[in-house]
Amino acid sequence: MPLADLQLLWVGGEGGMEAELVQREHIPFRAIPAAGVHGVGLSTLPKNFITLARGVFEARKILREFKPDVMFFTGGYVAVPMAFAGWQIPSVLYVPDIEPGLALKALAWFADKITVSTPTSSAYFSRPERIVATGYPLRPDLTKWRKADACKELGLDADEPILLVFGGSKGARSINNAILAHLPKLLAKTQIVHITGKLDYETVQNARNALGQNQAERYRVFDYVHEMGMALGAADLVISRAGASSLGEYPAFGLPAILVPYPYAWRYQKVNAEYLSERGAALLVKDEDLDAQVVSLVYGLLQDQEKLAGMRAKMRSLAAPLAAEKIAAELQAFAK
Repeated sequence: MPLADLQLLWVGGEGGMEAELVQREHIPFRAIPAAGVHGVGLSTLPKNFITLARGVFEARKILREFKPDVMFFTGGYVAVPMAFAGWQIPSVLYVPDIEPGLALKALAWFADKITVSTPTSSAYFSRPERIVATGYPLRPDLTKWRKADACKELGLDADEPILLVFGGSKGARSINNAILAHLPKLLAKTQIVHITGKLDYETVQNARNALGQNQAERYRVFDYVHEMGMALGAADLVISRAGASSLGEYPAFGLPAILVPYPYAWRYQKVNAEYLSERGAALLVKDEDLDAQVVSLVYGLLQDQEKLAGMRAKMRSLAAPLAAEKIAAELQAFAK
């Protein structure tokens, strides 16, 4: 199918933040009810089953109207009702994390093809003939940022080290607190770009306002950054959670990482972090240990340029610049 003939519809959950992000890219969007049924209390379970049934009903309505040739799933509870409603329609599943969560494992039963970020994900699925290792897909404009341009945009000195602190779109309080607890010491060694999430933004901004002028000028604070390539392109080192994007974005920029997996959910972030750390591209730190270790880790890496350069090279070796094209080819194969 020529791309000029492509019709695309994004189906997401009701009340989520994705609607704004998708519509920002001028992609048609429809919402359906969705709720999880794993790990919820008995009092909530009946309500969630009803929500799931409503989601299947709405999904069938959307599929009758849109008549897709192929469906593409990336996980999440919202995909389950779509998979049930469209079980006869060819589908491609993308697994961003190395280890799939429950929703992705359920969706795998419906998928004709399963695309994965790394070959190691094959161990979590039956029927290996369905698995295609594509890498983690990135927006084409993400990697346009070069260090000099990114630093100029941020008002930082490209000749001095820059630490990026990032907790995901919603932030990470333990990471934010660890940085704030040692802010003067860290700023004495490195400039910092700190993406806090909305909940902690005011607290972190107040901490910046309390700094002296010289240190405040070395510290950039944001609640959210749409131009994430700018922050990644400027950085020499990142401290972050180990969500799926760390498997794609950090390799694309050759960005060494200190990864702090989120401890209160399924172990997928730990598996992601272990994958990168075992290959010498990152250091893995437990959430409860970050406060005590953050200064020594940052100082140690920034002072050991040989080690940092080695991590950078190993991280870049894991990049998959053609991931999106490979996934698109799998989808095209099912198009009429």
